[in-house]
Amino acid sequence: MSSVTSAHSVVEPSPTSKRVAGAIVILYTLITLVPLVWIFLTSIKSPPDSISYPPKIVFTPTLEGYCNLLTTRTRQTPEYIASLPVPTSTCDEVTRKRNMVIAGPSNFLPRFVNSLVIAFGSTFLAVFLGTLAAYGFSRFRVPLADDLLFFILSTRMMPPIAVAIPIYLMYRELGLSDTALGMILLYTAVNVSLAVWLLKGFIDEIPREYEEAAMIDGYTRLQAFWKVVLPQATTGIAATAIFCLIFAWNEYAFAALLTSGEAQTAPPFIPTIIGEGGQDWPAVAAGTTIFLIPILVFTILLRKQLLRGITFGAIRK
Repeated sequence: MSSVTSAHSVVEPSPTSKRVAGAIVILYTLITLVPLVWIFLTSIKSPPDSISYPPKIVFTPTLEGYCNLLTTRTRQTPEYIASLPVPTSTCDEVTRKRNMVIAGPSNFLPRFVNSLVIAFGSTFLAVFLGTLAAYGFSRFRVPLADDLLFFILSTRMMPPIAVAIPIYLMYRELGLSDTALGMILLYTAVNVSLAVWLLKGFIDEIPREYEEAAMIDGYTRLQAFWKVVLPQATTGIAATAIFCLIFAWNEYAFAALLTSGEAQTAPPFIPTIIGEGGQDWPAVAAGTTIFLIPILVFTILLRKQLLRGITFGAIRK
């Protein structure tokens, strides 16, 4: 009896093991943060400092990269610059030091708004459709359910380049090229397979007895789904939404192929930012920094759900 008890006893890690594990986690965190910190530092460098060799660690910070990102500028003569009134903003002051004036806003903010609309719109649709499909697979007898689930998952395995040309031709015929609606539908179609598989795992963990008890009390199937299943699947839905949003937010291939103006998102736009002497690296870094903020905030707010979604331990019977 004692041997059985000892075999099933939980062995606590030693203090040394905990310290080693903590050190490894901290080291890994620091390594993964280096590129993000370097991008931010580049965004507050001047163009000469951003391409200096060896790279400068100590430098004078400037907002020139952000100003170049958010505005378009034209070069003027020193006499014309001197005739202008006192600068009214930091960007005016920074731009005039380069003998330039601000001609108007750049196209970054419209591209950034496109990313918000397309990413969050497709995420909502994918999670909504995925929840309904996952509930159906989890609660009803669906003919060839395993085959259908594998087919749904197989659409996620397909590399985007394999279907890029057919989708481009189809969108051109349907008039969906360079439209937010077309990109939302495309990202929804790609993400719904992931949503179905993730949410089915969460809904499977919700006991059927809860719904049966609700229907005995007079609820319809739809009411039981809305008032019983959804509240308990909230954590799984949030975790699924994070995964879908990350894909839609970062997607580059389809965005570069199917958009060029009205519906272009930030990922294909940021690399095209050009300065007077070539690539404007501070502006590119500034755009990347701003682009990281929404997804970073969204992920931090739902970090607990994300962790539970990865481990599939969000719902307990």
